Amino acid sequence: MLTGAALAAIGFFAGSANAADLKADIAADYGYLEGLYKTLHANPELSFMEVETARRMAAEFRKLGFDVTEGVGKTGVVGVMQNGDGPVVTLRADMDGLPVAEQTGLAYASKATGENRFGEVQPIMHACGHDVHMTSLIGAARQLVERKGEWSGTLILIAQPAEEIGLGARAMLDDGLYERFPRPDYVVALHDSASLAAGKVAYTPGWALANVDSVDIYVRGIGGHGAYPQTTKDPVVIGASIVTALQTLVSREISPLEPAVVTVGAFNAGAKHNIISDEAHLQLTVRSYTDEVRARLLDGIQRIARAQAASAGLPEDLYPRIEIEEDYTPSTYNDPALAERLAGRFRDRFGEENVIQADPVMGGEDFAWYGRLEPKIPTMIFWIGAVAPGKVAAAQAGGDPLPSLHSPFFAPQPRPTILTGVEAMTAAALDLLQPAISE
Repeated sequence: MLTGAALAAIGFFAGSANAADLKADIAADYGYLEGLYKTLHANPELSFMEVETARRMAAEFRKLGFDVTEGVGKTGVVGVMQNGDGPVVTLRADMDGLPVAEQTGLAYASKATGENRFGEVQPIMHACGHDVHMTSLIGAARQLVERKGEWSGTLILIAQPAEEIGLGARAMLDDGLYERFPRPDYVVALHDSASLAAGKVAYTPGWALANVDSVDIYVRGIGGHGAYPQTTKDPVVIGASIVTALQTLVSREISPLEPAVVTVGAFNAGAKHNIISDEAHLQLTVRSYTDEVRARLLDGIQRIARAQAASAGLPEDLYPRIEIEEDYTPSTYNDPALAERLAGRFRDRFGEENVIQADPVMGGEDFAWYGRLEPKIPTMIFWIGAVAPGKVAAAQAGGDPLPSLHSPFFAPQPRPTILTGVEAMTAAALDLLQPAISE
């Protein structure tokens, strides 16, 4: 086994000359990466329809010498490179765009339309920065291949479909990702941020993103004329009671120390002023971190909906029908030791002032699945700033608000965002792809 001194001599550690040259080498490669980014941005595809995107990612992997498998989890791509003994490290990027009509005004803005998996034609945009993620992955792979003398182990690249609908990671895992290919010791991903200045990196140890559940409540009633409500059982009133009562789930049944969200995003009923309908439809998003809180929220929603129907005098055969989507996005847990280890590497590369420990958020990311299957694998997703620093400062001073992710106006500042993404992903891989040290 190589000693620590021997590893340092061949450049395995952050102080090596090769690592010191990394920033310059990535900058020199930016022309290639910019072309790739603009091509990906202008040609987005919807979830599980990423045929051309997957083909391009597979071609990029092959050019670099990876052993490539396509069609994993429908349109996913896996690249494997073995480079001696050592850990197995997976780097993941997601590929799908969103059904959004781009309004950025960029010269390379998407004008694409296409069918979703249900056959509906929709506009398409990379409004969440998956084009940045893919470009950062390819940029990191290009640097790691050039630096094969600096690391030892197995590097796996994943181009994942269908993150936007929360199904792609699970589809790849169900298709044998951890059985058909080397099982990783670590899985790492990045995500761009629409509120963080380009050039900065943010990370969150522990819980980072939430469980995301979608719930439909079909409130039934007995319809009739609006002038004679006493002859009806009004589902709008029952639905309104459900909406109000649901607020007590978080405020009175979940500990104030446990994050939880129950939001009614849609309430639809009726068709005319003077008709009491016989059904109302509520659509909920439910967010949590722990499996225990998730179960309490989902059980509580069902209990409250039925109780409100009972209080209105409905018979049991007219109690609300409640549908909880079976496919949900689980909460993302960043392994604390891995998160702090990589944050230290980021501080070395970008400076203390440019690496931020961020609060967890209630958004969701299906990256969580990579660390969920037993035996559990340490995983980490981190954020890179994508906004011009001047715009961030202006927004914080009360100026124009920043476009959010999924906005038709969201446009990352390409050069600093991509350079930071490539450098952070490369540095993370170099840190993890080291053989065990014995003195």
